[in-house]
Amino acid sequence: MSSPLAERMRPRTLDGYIGQRHLVGEGGVLRRMIESGRISSFILWGPPGVGKTTLAKIIAQTLDLPFYTLSAVSSGVKEVREVIERAKKDSFFHPDRSPLLFIDEIHRFSKSQQDSLLEAVERGVVTLIGATTENPSFEVIRPLLSRCQVYTLRPIGDDDLLALLDRVLHEDEVISRLDVKVAETTALLRYAGGDCRKFLNIIELVTNTFTDQTDDFDYVEEEDDEEDEDEALANVPSQPEKRQGGVITDELVTSVLQENPMAYDKDGEMHYDLVSAMIKSIRGSDPDAAIYYMARMIEGGEDPAFIARRLVISASEDIGLANPNALLLANAAFDAVQKIGWPEGRIPLAEACVYLASSPKSNASYNAINSALQKVRDTGNLPVPLHLRNAPTQLMAKEGYGKGYKYAHDFPGHFAYQQYLPDALVQEGGLRQSLFYHPQPNAQEDKLKAYLNCLWGERFK
Repeated sequence: MSSPLAERMRPRTLDGYIGQRHLVGEGGVLRRMIESGRISSFILWGPPGVGKTTLAKIIAQTLDLPFYTLSAVSSGVKEVREVIERAKKDSFFHPDRSPLLFIDEIHRFSKSQQDSLLEAVERGVVTLIGATTENPSFEVIRPLLSRCQVYTLRPIGDDDLLALLDRVLHEDEVISRLDVKVAETTALLRYAGGDCRKFLNIIELVTNTFTDQTDDFDYVEEEDDEEDEDEALANVPSQPEKRQGGVITDELVTSVLQENPMAYDKDGEMHYDLVSAMIKSIRGSDPDAAIYYMARMIEGGEDPAFIARRLVISASEDIGLANPNALLLANAAFDAVQKIGWPEGRIPLAEACVYLASSPKSNASYNAINSALQKVRDTGNLPVPLHLRNAPTQLMAKEGYGKGYKYAHDFPGHFAYQQYLPDALVQEGGLRQSLFYHPQPNAQEDKLKAYLNCLWGERFK
């Protein structure tokens, strides 16, 4: 029985490797590293099916290095330590070459599992090659990340996939023996979504539907009618006769797959890319783009609660006091989704999304809390002015806690001019200068600015 097409077509050398020319093309950083024979630890970050595992195997084979593999899905600290011990023995007998340790889906390793790698990587017991579909900045611990260079792999381009299709039709030991014609490739490329492994799997599924396909092909020998024909040539079988195949069309590909063509991994990088695009479209006041990216997430099976949470955050961060109703509507949409369920919940989510994108924008409150947090980190625990402190005991009252505090509601306009910030910040900015909140030019905040300036005397410029 033949191995899967993706395995049969796996390249063994860089010359047969598909895509990633920025890394392995002429002058690429990984090609230079391989050609020099000196490999340092690195992490390959990219979507599925772009050649992370294949590249690691090519490096090991090209440099003739011991090659150990671990899958973060099935390996624990025990397995990591066992591999490191075997690598130490290899290093003892071959001190001039460090074994390669390839860890697939390294982002799934826990902190303790990643910690167990540190010493071996630091001492050069192993050269680590990690593969991940997740952003290493978020999923790999900082000490390990500092010991590894990160290289980004990109989705395979359409031209490269079509070149691979041609190679399959002419070189694969099974499919090359079929009479396969390609009429259309749009569906092939759309379903693959830049994933080389998925592309090959689709080709295999489609060609498996062609009639009269077998794994055993008989050679057809030419009859030797002329006695004087070269005997050696007469004994050489001709090329195998092409068996009945078929025509690859978009309709055939779609009917065979019968699946959603949207390339979406709600637990992977696409998850973060799409929600980022939705939020930035809301921030950029483009309701069409915002609702499009929301539709991408919904169609891909995203958790509605995740979408709703992001809308609530955007309402505060990007719209803020320019339209306080935005937060109310976003929160109401979140509540509605939980009450009415799915798929009807998409309707209030869409309403909130369009409303947020169409609202005036202000990040003044967002900036204010960030500035205040930075000031707290810079200045530490500054003492609260005595008149603002609570005085639940006689001793505290005797110490001056609460003394001189002016109860705002006892004064006209419910306002009493007094110091609220710690002394050090008042000395820095004064009562009449705003340190953190700076109203932005929009109708709603213009009203707030006018009101606060009336109370504080042109506090906000």
